[in-house]
Amino acid sequence: MTERTPLLHYRLSTSVNESAPRTPPAGRPPEQHPGSPRQRPTQQGQPKKLSTFFGVVIPTLLSMFSVVVFLRIGFVVGQCGLYQAIAMFLVAYFIICMTVLSVCAISTNGALDAGGAYYMISRALGPEFGGSIGIMFFLANVCGSALFVLGLVEAILGTFGMPEDGTMATSSYQVLPSGYWWSLLYATGVALLCLLVCLVGAHIYAKATFIIFLVVMFVLGTIFISFFAVGPHTVTLPSSATSNPTNGTGPVFPTTANFTGFKLDTLLGNLWADYTVDYTTQTMMTFATVFAVMFNGCTGIMAGSNMSGDLKSPSYSIPRGTITAVIFTFIIYNLLCVLVACSCDRVLLQRDYSFLRDINVWKPFVTIGVYSSTLSAAMSNLIGASRILYALARDDLFGKVLSPAKKTSHSGNPWVSVLISWFFVQLVLFSGKLNTIASIVTIFFLLVYAAVDLACLALEWASAPNFRPTFRYFTWHTCVLGIVGCAIMMFLINAIYASASIAFMLLLLLLIHYLSPTSSWGYISQALIFHQVRKYLLMLDVRKDHVKFWRPQVLLMVSNPRSSVGLITFINDIKKSGLYVLGHVQLGDLNNLPSDPLQCQYDSWLSLVDHLNIKAFVNLTLADSVRHGVQHLLFISGLGGMRPNTLVLGFYDNSLPQDRLVDPTLPTSQATDPSAPSQELEQQPPLFHFDPLRVSSNRKDYGESGDGKVLGPQEYVAIIADAMKMLKNVVLARYFDNFDRTHILSPSSSPLKGTVYVDVWPVNLLRPDSSSYVDTCSLFLLQLACILNMVRAWRKATLRLFLCVEDGRSVRGSGEKLGQLLKDLRIKAQIYPVPWDQQVALHWQRQGMCGKKQQSQSEPDTTNEEQEQRIDEEEDVDDYVNSFPSNTTRLSDDYLSAVNKLILDQARPPPAVRFLYLPRPPADTRRYAAYLHQLELLTRDLGPTLLIHGVTPVITTDL
Repeated sequence: MTERTPLLHYRLSTSVNESAPRTPPAGRPPEQHPGSPRQRPTQQGQPKKLSTFFGVVIPTLLSMFSVVVFLRIGFVVGQCGLYQAIAMFLVAYFIICMTVLSVCAISTNGALDAGGAYYMISRALGPEFGGSIGIMFFLANVCGSALFVLGLVEAILGTFGMPEDGTMATSSYQVLPSGYWWSLLYATGVALLCLLVCLVGAHIYAKATFIIFLVVMFVLGTIFISFFAVGPHTVTLPSSATSNPTNGTGPVFPTTANFTGFKLDTLLGNLWADYTVDYTTQTMMTFATVFAVMFNGCTGIMAGSNMSGDLKSPSYSIPRGTITAVIFTFIIYNLLCVLVACSCDRVLLQRDYSFLRDINVWKPFVTIGVYSSTLSAAMSNLIGASRILYALARDDLFGKVLSPAKKTSHSGNPWVSVLISWFFVQLVLFSGKLNTIASIVTIFFLLVYAAVDLACLALEWASAPNFRPTFRYFTWHTCVLGIVGCAIMMFLINAIYASASIAFMLLLLLLIHYLSPTSSWGYISQALIFHQVRKYLLMLDVRKDHVKFWRPQVLLMVSNPRSSVGLITFINDIKKSGLYVLGHVQLGDLNNLPSDPLQCQYDSWLSLVDHLNIKAFVNLTLADSVRHGVQHLLFISGLGGMRPNTLVLGFYDNSLPQDRLVDPTLPTSQATDPSAPSQELEQQPPLFHFDPLRVSSNRKDYGESGDGKVLGPQEYVAIIADAMKMLKNVVLARYFDNFDRTHILSPSSSPLKGTVYVDVWPVNLLRPDSSSYVDTCSLFLLQLACILNMVRAWRKATLRLFLCVEDGRSVRGSGEKLGQLLKDLRIKAQIYPVPWDQQVALHWQRQGMCGKKQQSQSEPDTTNEEQEQRIDEEEDVDDYVNSFPSNTTRLSDDYLSAVNKLILDQARPPPAVRFLYLPRPPADTRRYAAYLHQLELLTRDLGPTLLIHGVTPVITTDL
């Protein structure tokens, strides 16, 4: 090799095989990933047989040395001086040592498989990070292989190539034609040689690396001997280093330099920095540029860990072998720096980057070292790229795109992956020059190192009990330092390429997140989220709750999701970023069952949550009755300060439910009515394994519609009463079985140019003797209606507030008072006074007769008038307004029908949903049936309606 060998083909390149492969030995099929998305049977083969020295030390040493020791040492010392050169190596090795500690920790926490860094990152951070980093690692190895092939061709042409300008050859061995196409031909031949070795198998490469290692160590030994054996002499500088690119107008460079041997004057002249123009690129060198060039010689630290599949004891060999190689290379680099600074003058170091050949005892030794190390690097990068591609294909992260790369030979060699990798290498070879790509390759490798540090940091921070690496000489501080160091180096080398690489990784991450199948590897994000959520839940102190920050935290009881889709989606709108729990009670006794029947149902419920795109938890319970099951859920749902404060029940009626989950691909409004349930169930996706709906109306249940569980009116009202005793707000939802928010909110469905109305009746309509609208329950209605209006989909809806007034009371005054209240509460609504004298008069005129009639229909076993009077006296006077009236038997059906008609008459145009006042159930449990009957008459044919009872203050006018 002559002086025409350019530096940048070596100095910006990444060294030998970053992902030295883990390929099964001949005769053994490849081992399968135990946790890949599609489970494959694991095939047992021969025991692993590589020792620490052959499996870790040699690959790591070759990957870190490469051509660095031959062509970069003089450049670094000549530009920076000895002090800054040693400081640079200290900083660089500090950065890579932080990553080495992370590699050792992860590699000793479990068995590694093919793919090296990709396997570690994907199994720790999940398929998104692993897949994106794997693709970048593959591209880095492809470009690195092409880079070393072209570097070898340049080295060969520098020694044996004829001059391109047509001048006469200076030596008899310069016989090879030069030029772009000839260089491409030579590069293709070298790539084919690497392809043949990789197609035979990694075992041939493993044998070759030992021979190359011996050659490199021998050449390195001759270099050390030459410093002592060769006497002082003059070295002729390369013509490219002495020529003047400015056509004679610039400075004149010397044509010779001195190898002085060990002299104090030479050492003193090389102690301090002296940055000059790089004669190969004609650019001014700085600390940052030299540091970026030098740092490439420190990469390659994961070559040994990627051989874990072929090691006898990976947990023993990887940390010891990797750390040994790092320490050895650090010592060699610093010794060379000291020897070079003591024996070579500054001009020789700055103007001849191949000076080690000129001062060697036999000049061809260094040339042989460059050839062997470069060829080894090209082969190892090619075989490493093929193994990464094979691992990506086996994990099915990209579907059928990479499926051909799974094919292997009888000996387990992924020959298709090798061919694909060689094809990409050949494409890169057409560029001819890879000076710019070399820096991208280095940045890719640094990004991989940062990802390994991030994986170790995430595992450490997650505090997972199963993260127990046998290598314990690391902390989260070392991981953070490794990440920061790699990030600084990336942007120091090239900020534009670093930013583009990160953006490319994020793009791949998003693609894999949305397109790849769900893996069974475990997601570190889940462990981190659990860790943080637990910490913040402990900090969420219920004693510090304040009404200013109140939000609904809803427990929605669902009997059968098939008929409750409309209600589930609507309640999701009014939770206002609060807790939302879907509760379900299954009747049964665990003593009489072989196992918990609820465990197999959670997948279906969680699939329902995903399908409806709601933010909800699922809580199922087993109980001997629905009432006891709801009590269980109200007591135990939630954690700490996140507990349900509002219970939502579907209305109790006998309406025939309709299945809304027959075909999830159809919108709710187009779902098929289960008139032929057997045929529809056959077409249903397997993830919705819910019980079929009842087909007759003689079965009663809780929830919007049911699955056939028996629930009488007495127990249903008792559930409402229980919730209020627990100080839970209660909401009863009626006519939501056909509710479709998309259809209701679409402009075409609204009669008034897309205007959607939400009606609020904040008066207890079952107490005609009271028209108060400022009690706790009324304000709770206003709050829920306002929350619904704050949701983006409902933001254009108009709130209509209906104020019931009687003669003798100032309509204007009542409206102004209510308007001022709404203004103070920052609630925007239209107020409509509604006279209801006729309805109130109807109640007072007929209360006696209707009370007796209703008593005979609904409570034939009730006691006499004296008992009713005694019950009336026992009721709390302070709870008069929001309680169920004591004269239940005297509320006539005519009055309730008249109020129902009043509500319907005011709805012009009809609203999307109504909010009505829900009175408290009567204290006498014998009146539960009458209570439910009156609610049914009140809400008959009103459309989607919420009956709401609030028990706690939720509104304040304070800041």
